[in-house]
Formats: sequence, C-alpha cells, structure tokens
Amino acid sequence: MTEPAFDSKDDGEALDPSSGVIRPRHAATVIVVRDDGPAPRVLMGRRNRGHAFMASKWVFPGGRVDRGDFDAPSASELSPEVAERLARHPRHASPARLARALALAAVRETFEETGLLLAKAAPPRPGAGAWRPFLAQGALPDLAPLSFVARAITPPYRPRRFDARFFMAPASALLSLERQPDCGELDEIAWVSFDETRDLDLPSITRMVLRETDQQMKDPGRPAPFMRFLRGNAVMTEL
Repeated sequence: MTEPAFDSKDDGEALDPSSGVIRPRHAATVIVVRDDGPAPRVLMGRRNRGHAFMASKWVFPGGRVDRGDFDAPSASELSPEVAERLARHPRHASPARLARALALAAVRETFEETGLLLAKAAPPRPGAGAWRPFLAQGALPDLAPLSFVARAITPPYRPRRFDARFFMAPASALLSLERQPDCGELDEIAWVSFDETRDLDLPSITRMVLRETDQQMKDPGRPAPFMRFLRGNAVMTEL
C-alpha cells in the first residue's frame, strides 16, 4: 500500500514533508448510530469553512483529550473488553486512566459540537466547567454503551497530528434527541444513512471508519483496525 487510507491530499490541509515531526495529541470521536428508520443513520456534522483543519468537511463529532477528562465523573464505566483494547499501545503512563479519558473526551466533544448528551440520569454531584450541562440535566456521561471501532494516528509529516480513537454508540444512549440550546460548534448536523454519506465531502479517514462501522454493526466481534506509520511506512494492524 503506497498511500494510507487515512491520508489524502484533499483533507483540507497542505502536506509538509520538510517540517519537523509533531507528537500526536490523544483524541476521540463517537459515531452515534440511529436505527429507528428503514436504514441505520449516523450523526455527522459539517465543519466551518474558516477552520484551518478539514474546513467544510463532514465529520463525526470529536476532538482532543483535555486534562479535565481524566478526572470527570461518569454514570457508568467502559466495558472491560473496550477498556482493555484501548489500553493496548497506550502512549501514556497510565493506560487505564487514558482509556477512560478518551471515552469522556468523546462524550464531551459530542455535546460541545452537536448539543446532544450521551448520558443517563444520576444523583447530583458538585462540578462545573465542561460538565456543567450534564449536571444541570441531572445526568452524567454514560460510557457503558461505547464500543471501539478503530484507531488512527495522523501521518508524521502533517502539521497537525492526532492519535484518534473512534467509538460507536446507539442513539438510544442519548439523553434526548433534542439538542441542548445555545450549543453546537458544527455548522450543520444531520442523521445520514450509510448510502447518503457517499455524496458528502468527507475526509478519507471518515470514509474508512464509516465502512468499518458498517462492518462492525454486522459483526460486533470484528477486530478494530489500527492505522499508523512505522519507519515511514503505512501499517494497519488489529486491536
């Protein structure tokens, strides 16, 4: 394979092979799947055209891990199987803490970008910051419904690099299908069938993860692909 599936010159950012290698930041994304219609649909959003990274592209909600994600409360924990797979090749001194922080980052970013809470009712707890909207709804992030779909590390010659984990969750795990008011960083969000995604302007990694999501819905025991560069070569293994 001469060109990795997760790297494309049309991803909205210029390649820069001469620049120094940047350490990738941990990041997480959720593919929320809705199956209450004739065909499954996934939650996607269009990035603002002013973004330096993947401008105007349709993407899944997600973003990088923040410090607060390591200690945030939750109503449930990751399944042992998902936590164990996330802890492989962790690039972190505490693999278990990182696995949980990745899941919480995915849930937080989903709210910040779409206004939807992947949460369930829980006793009130003190807290603020990024988790205030959850607490205000009498809810906490729900990690148990998350399954692990894929992992990809941005190629080393990119000026922005992420070590991204892709989760999947059913729309039934959302506190409500109604968006919270005055939030949502994406220009537009929509529930899109797998067939309809073919007509959207998508990053190459998003197309690959969509294919993998479709396969994992049919075969939940399927291993998750891990895409990265090793010694200058694109490598795909399984987790």
